[in-house]
Amino acid sequence: MHKLLHTPLQSQLGGLSMPIAVQLPKGQTLGPADAPVKVLLSEWSSLARLKTGQMGALAEEFVEGKLKLEGRMRDVMATVAGLLPGNPVLSDNGWWRNMLGRARAKGLHTLKRDASQVQFHYDVSDDFYALWLDPRRVYSCAYYRDQAMTLAEAQDAKLDHICRKLMLQPGERFLDIGAGWGALLLWAAEHYDVDATGITLSKNQHAHVQRLIEEKGLQGRVRIKLLDYRHMDESHAFDKISSVGMLEHVGQANLERYFAKVLRLLVPGGLALNHGITAGGADNRQLGAGMGDFIEKYIFPGGELVHVSRLLEHMARAGLEVVDAENLRPHYARTLWDWSDALEGQLDRARKVLAAEGGDQRAEKTLRAYRLYLAGSAMSFEKGWIALHQVLATRPSESPSAYPFKRDYMYQ
Repeated sequence: MHKLLHTPLQSQLGGLSMPIAVQLPKGQTLGPADAPVKVLLSEWSSLARLKTGQMGALAEEFVEGKLKLEGRMRDVMATVAGLLPGNPVLSDNGWWRNMLGRARAKGLHTLKRDASQVQFHYDVSDDFYALWLDPRRVYSCAYYRDQAMTLAEAQDAKLDHICRKLMLQPGERFLDIGAGWGALLLWAAEHYDVDATGITLSKNQHAHVQRLIEEKGLQGRVRIKLLDYRHMDESHAFDKISSVGMLEHVGQANLERYFAKVLRLLVPGGLALNHGITAGGADNRQLGAGMGDFIEKYIFPGGELVHVSRLLEHMARAGLEVVDAENLRPHYARTLWDWSDALEGQLDRARKVLAAEGGDQRAEKTLRAYRLYLAGSAMSFEKGWIALHQVLATRPSESPSAYPFKRDYMYQ
């Protein structure tokens, strides 16, 4: 059977735009020996998965050490794209539909489980994230307003882009739901003089932001709370609200209730901006090209996507009026490649940092998983299989809307 796979696989490999060599379990090599990408298999079952483009299963085998990859991650992803059996946007394999069923049946997004899932991802190691994020540790799509911008400059531009869209004014009450390591929270306070509140479920992030608030002497008008959005006090509404990278953790079944909560937390006429990953196709809900199970197991347990059309519907059903939407998909592709390149440039240091947290074996698995996750996500954004939308909305009021007739103010 193995020999029968050789000839068609060799033909398949020969048709790829990025040359690849495959070393079989007994040492035989298919493809050019000098190929920029080499896959070393230790089990024959991997050969059939490679032939049929089962990238999620192969990704898991890589993380578990059952196969090895040699070559630049950019080249590896070019190979992956060529081996996929079809466009994942047009051929949803049903994983997310099954996932949604489990969410409804088992309460995937309970308070306790959401806290655990967020901590699983964000509390891996602050020092590890610091190796490949910008100095502010902004863990979301940057905004390359100028193509010559560095990652750090583009992240600053993104923070300001959000603040401009929200039309932040001195003294306004500003809420950041899912505040991360505090970059937007602190930017809004320091550059727009707002009274800022952030909430997060990550213990590491909460401690980090609290230290920054104290170091900057901002205790009087900036605060960070270890709190689920569902427990947020509604007695004092906010003038402006942002939610960056939070949408993916809410769960499709909870989106309408989530945005209804945002509505209740917002003053009439106030503005709310949601910055989140969206599915590339109307019926495609995966967090990557055929890698749903891999992402669920190693990276984002409980993560769910919706197409922007459904996102807008959920916001409207909750009572919010959408006033502006912008797709930053190409910006996220570049952001992720910048993260991937930064991590690839210091793999040995990353191993040491992760090993200090959880031992050598766990460190190696985590590192392999993140290498695939960053590069695979970059490729998925690049090809339009997933997208990133900033959606600006307002809570309708009887007074005339303060939102301008033109969007020029965002770029001045």
